[in-house]
Parts: sequence; structure tokens; C-alpha cells
Amino acid sequence: MPAMAVEMDEIVRLCKQRGFVFPSAEIYGGFRSTYDYGPLGVLMLRNVKNAWWRSMVQLRHDVVGLDAAILSSPKVWEASGHLANFTDPLVDCRSCKERWRADHLEVDPADGKVRCPKCGSSDLTEARAFNLMFKTHAGPVEDEGSVAYLRPETAQGHFVNFLNVLQTSRKRPPFGIAQIGKSFRNEITPGNFVFRTREFEQMELEFFVPPEEGPKWFEHWCAERLAWYVDLGIPADMLRLRAHEPEELSHYSAGTSDVEFAFPWGWGELEGIANRTDFDLKAHTAASGVKLEYFDQATNTRYVPHVIEPAAGATRTMMAFLLAAYDKDEVGGEERTVLRLHPRISPYQVAVLPLSKKETLSAVATEVLDVLSPQYMCDFDETQSIGRRYRRQDEIGTPLAVTVDFDTLEDRAVTIRDRDSTEQVRVPIAGLVEEVRSRLGM
Repeated sequence: MPAMAVEMDEIVRLCKQRGFVFPSAEIYGGFRSTYDYGPLGVLMLRNVKNAWWRSMVQLRHDVVGLDAAILSSPKVWEASGHLANFTDPLVDCRSCKERWRADHLEVDPADGKVRCPKCGSSDLTEARAFNLMFKTHAGPVEDEGSVAYLRPETAQGHFVNFLNVLQTSRKRPPFGIAQIGKSFRNEITPGNFVFRTREFEQMELEFFVPPEEGPKWFEHWCAERLAWYVDLGIPADMLRLRAHEPEELSHYSAGTSDVEFAFPWGWGELEGIANRTDFDLKAHTAASGVKLEYFDQATNTRYVPHVIEPAAGATRTMMAFLLAAYDKDEVGGEERTVLRLHPRISPYQVAVLPLSKKETLSAVATEVLDVLSPQYMCDFDETQSIGRRYRRQDEIGTPLAVTVDFDTLEDRAVTIRDRDSTEQVRVPIAGLVEEVRSRLGM
């Protein structure tokens, strides 16, 4: 079912009210572009990352995992080109003092001038390069010898550990190294809620292949990654695969395509798939003096693998799932808000709802909760009317609700309610786990 058109402020309001995402340090007025993930948000974000890991590592025999350090030697970023090339064009508005990315400003069709989006002034400075990396110091003395950087991407950890992983995992190209972790970019103009923030979490794969197989694997990963979003519930018409124009390509890329999502403000990147060729391994070889190559015993040859990189933002992906799942319909003559989230992504898979707070029902409901909790993330809710509790679970995306009523005390059965259809069926407690597994497909 295609998702309804949704305004961004509706999702922001839902996230705050239901505990998905809070503005960070809100009691102090907040801190621009930083967010905290609440009880539901932390569950959903973990599920997004788990679904990615399951697809990229667990279900493949040719990919292994890595968790590299956030802080690393400045030599890494010099070799990778980030110190020289990881920049955005920055302009200042002399009138209101706001700063903007020059390539994001539009020309006023009336007079052909570039204007400040905030105050409308055309009195802007010349564009200058602004490096996006966060600079810090490691150790007790803040001098040039202690300079360090928070990583702007997780990818370099894959490259500098290439030989370590190659030797310990006994893999051979084509094979991949997957990682999920925090990255930091000092964005000039963060915005659109959690779409562009200075602190974010990446889900990256570096897939090492024989040089001649680079184009084939690039096409493979473009198709695989687009399908992943569709399989987890985003309608195909809300996604597209867009190839970068030559002038857009990063300094390391021989070809890049983005999986884009139809956000309320227009198409935006969810994930980039890049053919990085052998740029990174050769750059680190030249800088470190250590040969990062593969010896093929079958052909008695050595070569530097090419790298295909699917790189996605976990928080941005979570927001896309929320937007795609958001819907409103009518049940019993009343409008309801419902998140039609895939069970693998929803914060809770099952809600256990005793019909009343009476001790006799609470005891059985707790028993039901204990049966389901080892298999699924469950919510236990016994406040307000059962109708209101159903609506609350619909709004946070819980696929199934299990109601324990007074008949349960006699027949040892419960009622399962489906979120999307609202249909209800009676199921024995003894067969509950199997029924839930069948309905959720997990």
C-alpha cells in the first residue's frame, strides 16, 4: 500500500510525542542539529541497523564485520584526501551574518542575483573552502603534535585494516568488510530534522573485487541495495536510483549512484553506491609504505583490489521508513494514525494488553509476555480503554496486539489483533508463539 503524502512537521510531532526522537539538551534550549533517540527511537534505530547487518553480513558468506576506532592518526586523513578535498563552499551573508553552502543557494530569477535564504540580501562574501572534519586534540597538551580528527566516514577503517582482515578471515576477493558506526561532519547548514546532522551513524560496506570485476559488482550492489528498501516496506514509487553526473563525482570515484527517497521536500539521498577503484588502498600504500594488495595463489599474481562501497545513513534511513509508513484511515467511524512499519523495523513486534488491571488478568498477561519476550520485542500496556490502547499501538507501528480478557481465564486463549486490517482472531496460548511467527514472518 503506497504511503500517504505527509508533511515533515507531522513526523517531527509524532517523533516527539511518542518517544522516537527528542531535541538534544532541550531543557537548555537545544543544540542545533543534534537529537536524542527516545525509548521507541532507540528500538527502531537498532532494528534498522540489525536489518542491514542481517542482509549484508548474516545472510552472506563473503562479508565479515569490523568496528574501527572513531579517533585515528591524522596521517589516515591526509592519505585519504580528506584534509585536502573534504570541503564545501562556504559563503557569509554580510547583512544577517548567517552562513550558507554556496552550492545550495539559488539565483533570484527576477534579477539574476544569489540571495540569502534568511534575509534576502544579495550582499554575500565570495565562496571559500570549508573543511567538514571536526578537529580535536589527543593528549594533555594542545599543540600541532596532538592534532586528531573525529572520523567523517567509517570507510577508512576498512582500508587501513585490509591486511588484518584478509589474513585473519582467510577471505579472498570478491569479499567485503561491513561496519556500522558514528561519523562526524561539521555541516555548514544542517537541517531537515535528522536528515542532515553533524553527528550521525553510517552503515558501510567495502567490497573488494578483482579490478576487472569492478563494473559487474557495482551494478550488483546498486540492484541489491535498492531492493533492500523495497523488501522492508518502502513503496517502489518512493525510491529511485540516480547516477551521478561526472562533475558530481568524488575525487576517488569512477562511478556513483544514489538510492534516493521522495522526502516531503523532494528527492534526497538515502544511500550512495560508489566504485572507489583502487584509490584508497594505493593511497594508503604510498603513505604508509605497507603494500595493501592481494596475492592470488591460483594465478601466482598480485593485484590491488578495486572497491565497491554501498554507504547508507542509519538515522536518515530510519526517517525514510517512518515517512513511508505514515498513514491515516478510518476505523469504527473514527480517524486513526497508523505506522505501517515492516515487523523487522517496528520498535515493538507485539503488544500484550490485559483487558483490565485486575490481578487475575495481570498474572496471565504477564505469563503471555514471558512467553513472547524471548522471541520478540514486546510492549505491556494496561492503562486506558482497550480502544485507546489499540490506537496507541497503531500510531507507533506495532504489527500485532495480544489481548488477555476474562474468557482467557476459562479457555486459555487470547485475541490477536492485526494492526493493518484490525481483524481479530482467537488463539490458544499454547500456540501463540507459532501463530505470531507465522503472521510476522520472523
